[in-house]
Amino acid sequence: MKKLEGISLISNEGTLESWNDGPAKQSIIDFLKSSTEEGPNYVKPAGRIATFDNDGTLWVEQPVPVQLDFLFRVFANTAQNDPSLASKQPYKAILERDETFFQKALEQNPEAIMALEGAFAREWSGKTPDEFEAEVREFFATVKQEKFAANFTDLVYKPMLELFDLLKSYEYRVFVCSGGGRDFMRVISEETWGIFKENVIGSASEYEYHNGALTRGDRVLGGVALGPGKVEHVFARTGRLPVVAGGNGDVDIEMLESAKFRLFIHHDDDEREYAYENGAEKLLAIAEEKKYTIVSMKNDWNEIFR
Repeated sequence: MKKLEGISLISNEGTLESWNDGPAKQSIIDFLKSSTEEGPNYVKPAGRIATFDNDGTLWVEQPVPVQLDFLFRVFANTAQNDPSLASKQPYKAILERDETFFQKALEQNPEAIMALEGAFAREWSGKTPDEFEAEVREFFATVKQEKFAANFTDLVYKPMLELFDLLKSYEYRVFVCSGGGRDFMRVISEETWGIFKENVIGSASEYEYHNGALTRGDRVLGGVALGPGKVEHVFARTGRLPVVAGGNGDVDIEMLESAKFRLFIHHDDDEREYAYENGAEKLLAIAEEKKYTIVSMKNDWNEIFR
């Protein structure tokens, strides 16, 4: 289910058909009603901001997040063609198949992600947005996810797309905020999530405009959007803190803390998706203690993928 600029791309817009009746679904509906009707929880339309993490919140992030799969392939090829990179991170870890580094990257450890984002910026330095987009689209068209043997864009969570539509029907503006590359996500954001490119927030390289051409620079712009960086990036983009926020990992703690309504996506369905809590232990404990809305993929979703 996707809705872009007020146009529903399938019928039954504004419903949560893939959500089972229960506390999670009801808490979402209750909050949206209370925040848009006169009363103590009312939020003016201009302030209705909803932000969501990407990997593991909107689509599959196991056994490796989508963009990391893309980057590992590109960086391995680059390092093999340039021996001088063999001793530098993240190329060294990729060539040596350093499981410790990989695990840190999977858990979105800031040091590992910064190494990856720095290499990401340098890899496409001097290239145009169109050149970068062509490479990303080729990846999405040709690479299959390991467990499901499907394109990554087919492994988006249908219940979350329905939630996006419901939020929009209550005049919320929906943003995706990820520690991953903003421009990578923007390539598929409109047709996959129904989210305009400008509503995608994340780590990004700088750009240079010279002699009528826009090209990518070799530095990360504004730091990495992880942990407190997510809140900083959201505010820099919107001028506001989110009212609704959703995530699934420890790097989402601050973004959820900054919101009024917090949604934690719990991966507990090994049959239809994956079951794991690594990288989410702290957030799960906080969610239970502070009574966030905890969404069990196993119990709260009657369908997983769109």
